[in-house]
Amino acid sequence: MGTQAAQLERHHVVIIGSGFGGIFAAQKLKHANVDVTLIARTTHHLFQPLLYQVATGILSVGEIAVPNRIILRKQKNAQVLLGKVVDIDVRNQTVTSEASDHTTVTSYDSLIIAAGAEQSYFGNDHFARFAPGMKTIDHALELRGKILTAFERAELSEDPQEQARLLTFVVVGAGPTGVEMAGQIAELARQTLVGAFRNIDPSMARVVLVDAAPLVLPPMGEKLGGKAQRRLEKIGVEVLLDTFVTDVDEGGLVVKDKEGNERRIPAYAKIWAAGVSASSLGKIVADQTGTELDRAGRVRVNPDLTIEGQSNVFIVGDMMALDDVPGIAPAAIQSGTYVGKLIKSEVAESAGSPGDRKPFKYLDKGSIAVISKYSAVGRVIGGKIPVTGVVGWFMWLAIHLFYLVGFKNRYSTLLYWTFAFVSNARTQLNVTEQWMLGRQAIEEVEERKKKSKPQAG
Repeated sequence: MGTQAAQLERHHVVIIGSGFGGIFAAQKLKHANVDVTLIARTTHHLFQPLLYQVATGILSVGEIAVPNRIILRKQKNAQVLLGKVVDIDVRNQTVTSEASDHTTVTSYDSLIIAAGAEQSYFGNDHFARFAPGMKTIDHALELRGKILTAFERAELSEDPQEQARLLTFVVVGAGPTGVEMAGQIAELARQTLVGAFRNIDPSMARVVLVDAAPLVLPPMGEKLGGKAQRRLEKIGVEVLLDTFVTDVDEGGLVVKDKEGNERRIPAYAKIWAAGVSASSLGKIVADQTGTELDRAGRVRVNPDLTIEGQSNVFIVGDMMALDDVPGIAPAAIQSGTYVGKLIKSEVAESAGSPGDRKPFKYLDKGSIAVISKYSAVGRVIGGKIPVTGVVGWFMWLAIHLFYLVGFKNRYSTLLYWTFAFVSNARTQLNVTEQWMLGRQAIEEVEERKKKSKPQAG
């Protein structure tokens, strides 16, 4: 009883989300005189930048997803709660979360909202059923199932047109995720799977990258974007720029160019890597405080990452809108670390006010995108120095290994990469029957099960 009272007297920090922002904020509070409660809708911290390598059979789920409880098990002042946050009451300083049939209300002294972003279909949410995004483990496993099942179904088909549809892979979005995904599908078809089938030639697969922008990797500029496009085309990727997706269904998708000409691309596997929108939790706190949201649903924050009128509510990572800070992992890490240090310092000093806080400053370390094996493009040192080719590729490897959580994950990922890059083989090409069926079939099976259950009473 005395221990509980002592805990209640301590400053209580609630963190929503176990992405980079949430995990780094929690870790920064390890030696602070506070109690930390991390609430997450999944049991793990996910390294999203490498999801496409799970989808294309290079890495296993375990290399990029570490259980939250394992990460924080030695942090005695931290508790982990599984639950989806459904409400935030800034007036009464509570967070309501739900898990299964259990509802939990948690009070806070300081709140860090790091719930991340979701895939955006720009108002066409029905596209998601046929073109999964790249935000969760389930997405990656679903895409692996669709990609590998496409080859299996093509092997069984005797219809040339159906074979062509099955062997057409369309990636929507020419940002880093889309570019890396398209490059890996091309390498999977033209290197890993060559000679593995008898009725089809995997190297004849058509990989299409579609984007409404006029450039590949627009933030990197015309020169680097042009190099990326030429490399993609060299490894067999068809690049369609200034092209909008107007419809997606089971059989394929419809695209429209800048002249307004529409055409249909028959395709079994469609991958959506275009656009993100911030978690809906941003709107909940914005409505209560009168804070503005940007077009992507991100919350406009003060220089200390708080929201208007709430000096103890912080927004970090993909949910915050501040100057030109991008929604990428380094920004989430830096913002989470900044808030953790700020809270730790203010609690230790038992003094200070929001006016005394030094503003958050984002250090732009640049970004790199892998096009194919031994080839990458990017900018480093504040985005000032361009890197390409093998040098960029090795820098990309080093950066991603550095940010992976846990020594074991770094070591095993390096082994997987070495095996894949030296031999062109991939160890994660198995697909369970569930993912071979595909999401639509799974939903239909579940619906039939529900209808077949006897009704109570």
